[in-house]
Amino acid sequence: MTVATQPVDLDTHGETEPREECGVFGVWAPGEEVSKLTYFGLFALQHRGQEAAGIAVGDGERIVVFKDMGLVANIFDESILSSLHGNVGVGHTRYSTAGGKEWANVQPMFSTAANGVDIALGHNGNLVNYLELREEVVAKGLIKPNQESVSDSMCLSMLLADGVDSNTDVFASAQALLPRVKGAFCLTFTDGHTLYAARDPHGVRPLVLGRLAKGWVVASETCALDIVGAQFIREIEPGELVAIDEAGIRSETFAQPTRHGCVFEYVYLARPDTDIKGRSVNAARVDIGRRLARSCPAEDADMVIPVPESGNPAAVGYARESGITFAHGLVKNAYVGRTFIQPTQTLRQLGIRLKLNPLREVIAGKKLVVVDDSIVRGNTQRALIRMLREAGAAEVHVRIASPPVKWPCFYGIDFASPAELIANASPSEDPEVVAEVIRDAIGADSLGFVSVEEMVAATEQPPHELCTACFTGSYPLGLPAGNANADAVRTLQGQPAS
Repeated sequence: MTVATQPVDLDTHGETEPREECGVFGVWAPGEEVSKLTYFGLFALQHRGQEAAGIAVGDGERIVVFKDMGLVANIFDESILSSLHGNVGVGHTRYSTAGGKEWANVQPMFSTAANGVDIALGHNGNLVNYLELREEVVAKGLIKPNQESVSDSMCLSMLLADGVDSNTDVFASAQALLPRVKGAFCLTFTDGHTLYAARDPHGVRPLVLGRLAKGWVVASETCALDIVGAQFIREIEPGELVAIDEAGIRSETFAQPTRHGCVFEYVYLARPDTDIKGRSVNAARVDIGRRLARSCPAEDADMVIPVPESGNPAAVGYARESGITFAHGLVKNAYVGRTFIQPTQTLRQLGIRLKLNPLREVIAGKKLVVVDDSIVRGNTQRALIRMLREAGAAEVHVRIASPPVKWPCFYGIDFASPAELIANASPSEDPEVVAEVIRDAIGADSLGFVSVEEMVAATEQPPHELCTACFTGSYPLGLPAGNANADAVRTLQGQPAS
């Protein structure tokens, strides 16, 4: 008998890292091993979702979906992949927000139109008009009014299939549906014959198109193109719907684009070997580190060490700019991700040590500059600083490669509520006062953040084309209705609750 438990992070006092919600992948490649190409693509996108994964493959006659909770490598093996035959496939890696962690919400979603056309769909992002779409799904009789655990992705899949009939194909159904969908979304979907992809008009999440020798690939990041040997062609544009089959590529604009790409992709979410809008993520992070060294120096420090892995590029930049020696003073256990062990309080206290352990001979007696990507609740940094001091560090100066996170995200990143964010512990809006309150809370000798302006400059993107909501509280896509965190934001900003 197998007993399923809810996955939890073994981290200090429930602290979790900022989490991207999903990665999507699609491939159209007749004659190729589509399931294995999708598997490798998802492997490259594992960082975008480690809770569940799935693959759907179509051969023109039917679509077969295999999905489960867990990591890509633990879900699929040679026998499963060999049983998924077809010319087109879509895949998905997932973290959950809307819909919870139930197996039914693992993607790709599968729906069947009234005329028998099957559709499998993967979705990266969060919709701000989910309740409106759910009401439509209920009104059409596609779900019961009291049915629980219906995600925004499930609603999209059902409405897309509902729009298909003898006079309307999948492409036309998507053209009618997508202009009514509000929020952040990157979609890959298929009817078993054609590969479709779409990106919201704001381009919040990345989505790229690549060329294979005998086909095409769509993926959340360019690193997934690299791993399957596809040549990067271009981004899927904001507000664009694409269809790929033996007739080639068909593209339509379903909404006027107004670009607001997520700046946090550059800071933390995307893999460093990915390019976004022509800018190397690794280069952007190194540049943030350089800018951090100029704005928040630590002249008397002996050594710059990163919090691996996400802090590595910024630490390199900080060391290069400051002239302070760079070293690896923390060892990360590469095999610790999410776990199904229910932690006791003792295990929670050991959480940080399961992931990171100090190299005592490197840091003992040294004045350290510790570079991390972000601070959310601050519990992890507090435990890390205590651990470094126990290992003999003389001083610990923390430098953060992003501004203080003060607002939750409603467009696809799992952040805490405003009250749980350590940056809101201070009633002051003065950045120096905020930094001092956080410094005192985590026990650092000094603390410095890169500014919003310097962070944006490092991306080399126009400021008006980036979303910085989690740092500034300016939400370009609006706020969702019926959401407690969104209502907390409205209250803080002097707006009426939804």
